[in-house]
Amino acid sequence: MRGRRRGADAGEDAPADAVHALAVLLRAGLHPGSAWAYLAEQSPIVAPIAAAIASGRPIPAAIEDAGGDWADVGRAWRVAAQVGAPLAETLQGFAEGLRDAADARDDVRVALAEPTGTARLMLWLPAAGAALGAALGFDVVGAVLGDVRGALCVIAGIALIVAARVWTARLVARAQPPAETPGLEASLFAIALTGGVSLDRAAHIASGGAVPDRVRAILELSRRAGVPAVELLRAEASRARHRARVAGRTAAAQLATRLLLPLGVCTLPSFLLLAVAPLVLSVLDSAVLPAL
Repeated sequence: MRGRRRGADAGEDAPADAVHALAVLLRAGLHPGSAWAYLAEQSPIVAPIAAAIASGRPIPAAIEDAGGDWADVGRAWRVAAQVGAPLAETLQGFAEGLRDAADARDDVRVALAEPTGTARLMLWLPAAGAALGAALGFDVVGAVLGDVRGALCVIAGIALIVAARVWTARLVARAQPPAETPGLEASLFAIALTGGVSLDRAAHIASGGAVPDRVRAILELSRRAGVPAVELLRAEASRARHRARVAGRTAAAQLATRLLLPLGVCTLPSFLLLAVAPLVLSVLDSAVLPAL
């Protein structure tokens, strides 16, 4: 898995929009360098790429240097250039794939927002309970500092809060969608075969010579059925994006249930230790001292 940073803001689908606009400019007959320059005037997100191209950096390398979804665009550009595939049509189809992938990530992000926000809010419950007790006039600080039992409760409660935060963060991280664009390898193979090269040449250009198992199965189906492999590969890329969206939604739905574990095991006991226990000790001390 390649480590990549993806934007989390609402403009995450900007690469797809920019690639689509670029395809339109290329279809109109503009030179790639000029198309990037014109696009940079309208879309600041591509300005660094356009500047690198203007300085003499090869276009695929300049795109890949931008990282994120742009790295995939750069790979698609490189494959299309090497096999002589129509660049405008390649970018048009790739933009649709990027937009589908961005929509899938947005769906997962929206689905994760509620359970994640609830978990973070519940982590403040122990501190809120302690503050409420102090506001009601209970000597919470005295119960903690003046009693070994209170100090032990605070230490245990803080440890549980830390454990709850770490546990929750790991659960949320596991529910996040993968960084890779779903169906990327199938899309790259489809682009390579569009240029009319042999299968071995397409494998070398698209993935360095290795053929992923799923792509190999599709190519075998194409050979046995006598149908074009390009359309089958494009369909597989579309299915991969759909599967990624369903898997992301499922993970988000499961997260809401899994977050109950740190809540019940760590957060609620820490509330009892940090808020309820000092209040009880304070009440007991106030009842014992007058008797003495």
